[in-house]
Amino acid sequence: MPILPTTSPSRQTRFMRHARRTLALALCMGVATIAAAQSGLAADDPDWKESEVPPPPAFDQSRLVDIEMPVFMSLKIGIDPATVAIGGDGIVRYVVVARNKSGGGLNAFYDGMRCATNESKTYARYGADAWQPIANPEWKKVGDAPSNYTKRLARQGVCRDSAPRSSVADIVDHIKQPVRNLE
Repeated sequence: MPILPTTSPSRQTRFMRHARRTLALALCMGVATIAAAQSGLAADDPDWKESEVPPPPAFDQSRLVDIEMPVFMSLKIGIDPATVAIGGDGIVRYVVVARNKSGGGLNAFYDGMRCATNESKTYARYGADAWQPIANPEWKKVGDAPSNYTKRLARQGVCRDSAPRSSVADIVDHIKQPVRNLE
């Protein structure tokens, strides 16, 4: 008389299939973690170095995609999708534009975001029809940044957990429809 109840062959097959899938997923996650560490994108990689920063790209106000901001904000914040780039160093660089809801003033910033460390940096500001580079740009925690838009951008589309999204198109899609794309 068996001590354990016998299970049907179909249950055993399903269990084994599930076990193989779980093992394959665990292996993929391990390989991805090792690849990120070797590529220098991991947050704790002491050898990571930021690539040379390209000059600020031209932006066009007519292409701006608005970022969802709190209703009490007096500014509309938008990002020009044509300026978004994911660098080999894991930094997502973009131009963000702030404009008064009632019309008038405009400010633009050429920023970079490092999702691995949850940090952002402003490389240049746009004013008087020209880019003004920041003398010594420094990385700041997204939560410590003086502006609220960096946190919103990180959550709405630039980052997925501690990595940049897979493509510029994916970033733009998530910024355009942040609610639909909640994960």
